Amino acid sequence: MNHAELMKRGLQRPGTTLRYPFDPDLPVLFVGSKMFALLGHTGEVESINLKADPEEAWLLRQQYEGAVLPGYHMNKKHWNTVVLNGIVPDDEVLAMLEQSYLLVRDKLPKRERDELQ
Repeated sequence: MNHAELMKRGLQRPGTTLRYPFDPDLPVLFVGSKMFALLGHTGEVESINLKADPEEAWLLRQQYEGAVLPGYHMNKKHWNTVVLNGIVPDDEVLAMLEQSYLLVRDKLPKRERDELQ
């Protein structure tokens, strides 16, 4: 799994846009007005910050120790950084991307959610 594939998959979701609000080398996927995936690097390896249910976030960190970390520069309770080094299976990374999208989408104001459909 890599940034290009994650951006491609993320942009297939309704209402998703790719923006660069922080740095021209730091792509961020938004649903409506809120970000759900920040694509960066952990050391030299590509990584992605994704929103997660707090209990699942903790479980994923235990299951994939060293590859799923508390969200870098994010709320550590609700965000994970997933290091894309092959330890976390691709289907699991895609499931995390989907969950992040849904968690963020569901917290959008009703007007924004209605515009996505």
